[in-house]
Amino acid sequence: MTPTDDVVEHILNSYDTITVVGASANPEKAANEVPTYMKDAGWRIVPVNPYADEIVGETVYRSLADVPEQIGLVDVFRPSADAAEVARQAVAAGATALWLQLGIVSDEARQIAEDAGLLYVEDRCLIIEQRRTGIRGPGSFAP
Repeated sequence: MTPTDDVVEHILNSYDTITVVGASANPEKAANEVPTYMKDAGWRIVPVNPYADEIVGETVYRSLADVPEQIGLVDVFRPSADAAEVARQAVAAGATALWLQLGIVSDEARQIAEDAGLLYVEDRCLIIEQRRTGIRGPGSFAP
């Protein structure tokens, strides 16, 4: 097991809500498929997207700053070039973990997150990691 695997398991076991930056209303996009899957697996989803009102049956917020509750885990579906700015916003919003989805890598985002003490994962898919670990969300009714 790698150190990142340990962080992945800690995140999946510790957070009940996933705030998804770049969530999509289009069911054909991974930015919709992943939040839908994670919701079905027992996590609460808080979508962030400046162009939608509802995604996966949840109210959408325009930015992390607009989310009216404490933010823990931020899952990012934005290009790697945007990751550092999302990391800054996550830190400003009080997040405690930052997860960049598969294919998203940013040394700058990593540095921002680590300097602020956030748990950090990049270039990993929540669905793949949930299936690999078998960890279910706290809202799951499945065994």
